[in-house]
Amino acid sequence: MSTPSPVSPASAACRRSGAGFLYELRSRCRHLGHGDDTADSLQNIKYESDRHAFDDPLDIGPNDLSYTKRMPSAFFENAARQLSRLAQGGHIGGDGRKRLRLRAGHRGVPCPARAAVMTLKVRNPRTGETDYSIDPAGPAEIAAAAARLRAAQPVWARRSPGERAEVLRSWADAVESRQDEIVEALTADTGRHGISRIEVSGIPRLIRRWADEAPALFHRHQESERSTSIPTVTARTRLVAYPVVGVISPWNFPLILSLIDTVPALAAGCAVMVKPSEVTPRFVRPLAEASRAVPEIAGLLEFVEGDGASGAALIEQVDFICFTGSVATGRKVGEAAARAFIPASLELGGKDPMIILASADPRKAAEIALRSSVVNSGQACQSIERLYVARAIADPFLAALTEAATAVRLNYPDIGTGELGPFIFERQAEIVAAQIADARRHGASILAGGEVERLGGGLYLKPTILIDVTPDMAVMREETFGPVIPVAIFDSVDEAVELANRSQFGLSAAVIAGTAEEAEEVAQRLEAGAVSINDGALTSGVWEAEKSSFKQSGLGPSRMGESGLMRFVRRQALIRQSGAAAPLSAFSEEALRP
Repeated sequence: MSTPSPVSPASAACRRSGAGFLYELRSRCRHLGHGDDTADSLQNIKYESDRHAFDDPLDIGPNDLSYTKRMPSAFFENAARQLSRLAQGGHIGGDGRKRLRLRAGHRGVPCPARAAVMTLKVRNPRTGETDYSIDPAGPAEIAAAAARLRAAQPVWARRSPGERAEVLRSWADAVESRQDEIVEALTADTGRHGISRIEVSGIPRLIRRWADEAPALFHRHQESERSTSIPTVTARTRLVAYPVVGVISPWNFPLILSLIDTVPALAAGCAVMVKPSEVTPRFVRPLAEASRAVPEIAGLLEFVEGDGASGAALIEQVDFICFTGSVATGRKVGEAAARAFIPASLELGGKDPMIILASADPRKAAEIALRSSVVNSGQACQSIERLYVARAIADPFLAALTEAATAVRLNYPDIGTGELGPFIFERQAEIVAAQIADARRHGASILAGGEVERLGGGLYLKPTILIDVTPDMAVMREETFGPVIPVAIFDSVDEAVELANRSQFGLSAAVIAGTAEEAEEVAQRLEAGAVSINDGALTSGVWEAEKSSFKQSGLGPSRMGESGLMRFVRRQALIRQSGAAAPLSAFSEEALRP
């Protein structure tokens, strides 16, 4: 049997999200009638998803697979070898072999915008079925959207902050009128209903808050004319909005994290292009319809659907980029922004510690620790992912925590009951399970939970408490993003602080003590951008306090407080000469002689 046409190893072609890519290839493989054989015959191939690099088997099917986005050239080198092996083993032949083609431009050469784009299938986190799809936007489509925004933005920027605020209030009303539709879509995206309703109901408040605050902030920061060190010269500072802001948002809170940067950018006078996660895109349609109900917003806000390659194309078209997601992907976004010479606001991963001092009430501390660790099934950047408990209260604390954790209910089969929903992203369940298994192999014990369950096609994990953990375990070093609570015991406050700070992350933290003053004293020693005192994960509900992301948890100005708005404007100095301008002769050697 002849082998397939070779694929050029130099071809650095179309990059795809792992989950959608594999689904497409597996579905085509099944059409050949030997999907299982094909999967079993392949070696693992490394590729990248939106959040993580990981290995998975490659399945091949009969249809023409032409990609328009870059993937690492190593992928195609591996793919060529795998395809040859398949053909030699009889797994691909006839029409299946003839119609198989991997094609793309060479490294550095743009691919066509829309030619033969492969639809991305979207999984339902409750059923496990792929019941939705999107067509990723290509570079030309994204460039066209950016051009429309760039043309509309100057008129918007010339409006006064008060006039823009009135338009934003109309947008808040429009979103509120379609609240039920957005909730329904977001529930399908995330597999949880109550938190989806909270998320949606918070959007009109978010919009109105910035509409209320933006005019006063502009008035305070836009300086009136003042004198300078030169008697005849005065100066004032003018605020100038970045024309087009790009927003790339994640899948864990898809709606709020698409708009947390978008709304203040619009209030500042910018136009905005949003690329939501391809894992949770269903909410975009009703939200976009609400936005189109306000003509001014419709011309200033574009949603583009797609995967990581669509995000990369977006960065090339904007003047400021906001990204929320993993450190690995955030690093790539930052590098792309540096190449484009644009500012980047990066809110990245966390491994948030909580220190529970000996003076704390163990039962109250257990309640706080559980809630701040497992809300939204732990799929939140501000989730507590490491607990450090004083030895003096460790036993009653662990007893209370275990009792509370075992009482937590999954919201299956009834989505209207229980506290924990499914994993939104299937791959995340695998990552969490791998961390638990790694901890057990290295000596950790489980007091509650511990097993990912498949229920009705969805993947669930009850609150999992790990003890006997050590700093070298993955569950203590790497972001977990699941309802896992590893507990370590300390003998001194200095030890607890050192362990809490022993991390590449510095997003947020928490301290619980008998008094707020005692907790705050320890909080000030922690290397984190925000510290909750006698509570946990307060950053999810407090917007007023500015904070920085420490270490590798992010870069750029705070999205909270005044800088949440002011980061989207540049300062232009207007320097006025009211006297006679100095002639060149004033700088002659003779004139400057002492």
